[in-house]
Amino acid sequence: MTPLGALWRALASVVLAVLAVGLSGCASVTKWLPEQVPGSTEVASTPASAVFRLDVNAPPELRTLLTTYLDISRFQSAPETDSITASELDRLIAAAPAQAKALLETEGYFKAEVKVEKVTNVPSLPLLTVQGVPGPRATISGVKFSLAGPLQKAAAESDPDAASLASKARGLWALPVGQAFRQSAWTSAKSASIALLRAEGYATATWRNTIARIDTETHQAELELTADSGPLFRLGEMRIEGLQRFDAESVQRLSTFVAGEPYSEKRLLDFQERLQKSGLFEGSSVELDANPDSAAAAPVMVRVRELNLQQATIGAGFSANTGPRATLEHIHRRVFGTRWIAKNKFALGPDIQSWSGEFTSHPLEGRYRNLLSGSAERLRSTEELRTSWSARAGRTQDTPRIERLYFAEFQTSKLDNASGSTQSSALSANYHWIWRDVDNVLLPTRGLTASLQAALGRSFSNQNPEGPFGRAYARVTWYQPLGNAWYATLRGEAGHVQASDGVVLPDTLLFRAGGDESVRGYAYRSLGPKVNNVLFSGKMLLTGSAEIARPISPNYPAFWWAAFVDAGDAANRWSDINVAAGYGVGLRWRSPVGPLRLDVAYGERVRAARLHLSVGIAF
Repeated sequence: MTPLGALWRALASVVLAVLAVGLSGCASVTKWLPEQVPGSTEVASTPASAVFRLDVNAPPELRTLLTTYLDISRFQSAPETDSITASELDRLIAAAPAQAKALLETEGYFKAEVKVEKVTNVPSLPLLTVQGVPGPRATISGVKFSLAGPLQKAAAESDPDAASLASKARGLWALPVGQAFRQSAWTSAKSASIALLRAEGYATATWRNTIARIDTETHQAELELTADSGPLFRLGEMRIEGLQRFDAESVQRLSTFVAGEPYSEKRLLDFQERLQKSGLFEGSSVELDANPDSAAAAPVMVRVRELNLQQATIGAGFSANTGPRATLEHIHRRVFGTRWIAKNKFALGPDIQSWSGEFTSHPLEGRYRNLLSGSAERLRSTEELRTSWSARAGRTQDTPRIERLYFAEFQTSKLDNASGSTQSSALSANYHWIWRDVDNVLLPTRGLTASLQAALGRSFSNQNPEGPFGRAYARVTWYQPLGNAWYATLRGEAGHVQASDGVVLPDTLLFRAGGDESVRGYAYRSLGPKVNNVLFSGKMLLTGSAEIARPISPNYPAFWWAAFVDAGDAANRWSDINVAAGYGVGLRWRSPVGPLRLDVAYGERVRAARLHLSVGIAF
């Protein structure tokens, strides 16, 4: 053979070897490529994953359970990239009956029958059917709830507090005889009972044993539980962390417990809330050191994050009552190095220019604070101009449900309108009381709020008669769910000033109606007595409101629509009150800082519609 022939033969051998390797590689992936059907020139597609339809036949609430948690259901709705192979599908089909029975047992069905079939002779995708017959549901036939440990011992020795808690723990057990047995309810009831003991002094309470005996033939469940209370914890020293700018006394004065008192979770949570509302701290936590070795005098751990010593806020806003405005607020939380907080707020707009300032002390004994404050305002409304200022000194007290304010106040007011100028001053002793019992202070849907004010004083004027007066004011708001996502709000408001005829009081002590928080459909302060067709403020006030609301859509629970009717008036005599009605519809946004309300109201007296915008809750 010639050298050239040997070279060609060597090259051919290399090419054949490469082709052989390539063909071998192609053979290893043929299961992923189209397959030739014998006797046909067409190419059939063999999917790499199993695709199927699923039909779960069971009662509605159980169908939801099975379609949510069965593995076979989860893969059926999974993205294509997470699909499974045919062999894996067969494994899931085989495992599905046992898995379905286990799921049904959590709902109390211990004799359920489940069948899973694969139907392939259908024109579309293969069909999997899950047939679930739950059978009778187990019900609770007996409950044996017992206590052990120091709580049981104290109750047996006739300790009234221990006996009361033991009785409460048994009485509040959430799974009584005759109720259906469900795993979630069983777990929830156990958690609630042990949480009660831990919240009422026994911080390390735990279950000694919990047994649910199920008789699958009689479909009955017998429950047996024993709670070990552990020791009764008593409150010890307060350990405060995080203080830099403020002193420990400002924290300690907000507590309402003394060393040696039995531990109560509510007492510590109330303390934590007062710290948060004190105006000194950005965040706070109050916890018990639940070490059984120190149960007789358990330390109370208080951790705080202080607010900045000074804070300034610039803002812009709009109100249907007073129009657009720019605001500046400044807070100094230890002014001149003292235990006093200084707050100043300025508002500037076309219809209102105002300043308000106050000094409040850091918390004192009994949750009191001393107060010094002042204000000045220039307000233009309904073709008049009111200029006023005031100064007050007093004390305030803030408890979880009640706020109290006692103060002496001097105020003066000048009113300019079409009839001329009227000026008067007054010195008065005042008491304000606010009570709240609502499910949520910012966004209430159930409960009651009430605001009461009382004042006794004397007016002073260089131009008009002067003399003593008395003033009373009340506002009550009731929130009530109506069912089916409907909610109702009712509000009533009344005011009365007692003074001799002819005595002129500062306009700030008298009443007007109309506006966002009064009678919608009318301009702010536009309802009151008229003299020679000029509007004035009155000695009597009466307004009311009824509103129903509900979420616009379950998908947007923070957005509500509402319909309302308002009515009211202000006058100098009760017999002169001529109620003006307004009604309309509105939108609500239940924001984290309070409700934002946008209302369109029609005022019957003025025969015109008016837009109202407001944020927050008025008490």
